Amino acid sequence: MSKRFLCAIDLTHEDDAKALLTEAGRLARLEGAALSVVTVLPDYGSTFVGSFFKQGTLKNASESAQEALHQMERELLSDLAPVQSIVVVGSAYEKVLEAAETVSADLVIVGAHKPDFATRVIGPNAARITRYAQTSVLVVRL
Repeated sequence: MSKRFLCAIDLTHEDDAKALLTEAGRLARLEGAALSVVTVLPDYGSTFVGSFFKQGTLKNASESAQEALHQMERELLSDLAPVQSIVVVGSAYEKVLEAAETVSADLVIVGAHKPDFATRVIGPNAARITRYAQTSVLVVRL
């Protein structure tokens, strides 16, 4: 039975993303698992805020995110191939859960910072992913 891990990273926090991706790669090597990496861009296109951006801005952002993801994978996971890269637009926790189902992930790997008062009240994406995932979730403290 083949294993597939899904690692969800946030490209806006590059150091944390690299640390999480390094750990996901280590685990994938250890378990002989295939690795998929997903990053989620916020969707502003249909909101009032979206009307202030030029047409194609979100497409350009998606292309830039895809290139940044590939670069990070080349840098950190060159010996672990092929790595599937996924860039999606929407709500972070919803899109990570959708990606986990799409790739049939056996394990979802997410990062989380030490909780503070704000994250306890609002509820971080890692907590939502952990709560609603249909598979195991590993939360790596960053």
